[in-house]
Amino acid sequence: MVILFIHQNFPGQFRAIAEWLGQHTHHKVIGLGDECNRILNYTPDGVSVLGYATPQGAGTKTHAYVQDYERDVRRGQQVVRAVQALIDKGFKPDVVIAHTGWGEALYLKQVFPEIRLIQYCEFYYHAEGKDLGFDPEFPISLDKQLQIQSRNATQLLSLSQADCAVSATAWQKSLYPVEFHNKIQVLHEGVDTKLMCPDPCAQFIWQQRTYTQQDKIVTYIARNLEPYRGFHSFMRSLPHIQKQHPDATIFIVGGDDVSYGAQLPKGERYRGRYIAELGDRVDWRKVHFTGQLPYSQYRSLLQITSVHTYLTYPFVLSWSLLDAMSIGCTVVASATPPVLEVIKEGENGLLVDFFAAEGIADSISQVLKHPERFKTLGEQARQTVIQRYDLNTVTLPRWVDCILEQIR
Repeated sequence: MVILFIHQNFPGQFRAIAEWLGQHTHHKVIGLGDECNRILNYTPDGVSVLGYATPQGAGTKTHAYVQDYERDVRRGQQVVRAVQALIDKGFKPDVVIAHTGWGEALYLKQVFPEIRLIQYCEFYYHAEGKDLGFDPEFPISLDKQLQIQSRNATQLLSLSQADCAVSATAWQKSLYPVEFHNKIQVLHEGVDTKLMCPDPCAQFIWQQRTYTQQDKIVTYIARNLEPYRGFHSFMRSLPHIQKQHPDATIFIVGGDDVSYGAQLPKGERYRGRYIAELGDRVDWRKVHFTGQLPYSQYRSLLQITSVHTYLTYPFVLSWSLLDAMSIGCTVVASATPPVLEVIKEGENGLLVDFFAAEGIADSISQVLKHPERFKTLGEQARQTVIQRYDLNTVTLPRWVDCILEQIR
């Protein structure tokens, strides 16, 4: 059998399952992604990695509401051409697993009706009531609401052809139209809890200094430092944290791009905006912006942190939260829908108002003042991840069953 994974940033969410199938089954496993995203640098054992030609963007005269859809149509066309080339070489996919969001699965069933198609449902857009309109600091126009609603066209057409689908959390599944719910099962990509585990001897080296669990460390981690992940709320908590704990060291991990939400004017970054806003109210000598870290350093930092902060709009749940919980961090997190699915107040973490900078600081301060009192929260957080999201015992077996069920 030939199992084909399609993801513009392959492997993306499919890394663990693609590698396991490639190394532990007799099936031919192929990964296909946008060739401009450096996917050819990823060469795991047992998986053949190929690229499709990067599609052109939308035309300059295309209506703003459908520019994304035109781009997705072009991407779907390139994927069809790449799959046709595979078949010409003798590799006919039996099962295809593809992300719904970018058009890669738009035309597979039309040109290859015998393919069994599994789709990954990450986020269904809503014009209001979810991520949009959540933050009054960033109001959204009616025109933008209509444009966002139009972005669902690709997913709706793709899902209508899926044989089955998966979504990482129950909340993410709930965002999709109810008529598709019978197709979608909740299936997270999983956490390697043996790798992301506590280590009392861990060290994090930064600017020629070594930090350990003996230091008073506050961490905040996001792919990029932006409002969708509560960067502005966290930054505004810094003066209050430092007032109560001037000896604390604060590490902020993430890049300066924008992954989600509104772009700033050219040359401006959210980091610079909030540094300027806070000015001398913060002792910046104790605040370290690390940029994006290599995985080993990211893990070490979580292993030595005293308290980890995770804030998010009602949006896709970040891997970093479950990683931090798996490591046994004491987590202070926003009481927003994706978080409420995994953290219970006072049981495996502390919940705070996303917008309440002083409240965020007070919860962090309490953990710094009384680390032993809150230690059990981290221990229970790790147990939550082991029981519900462990890669090897929970999620990977379910992924294997989901895929192989299509070819039985």
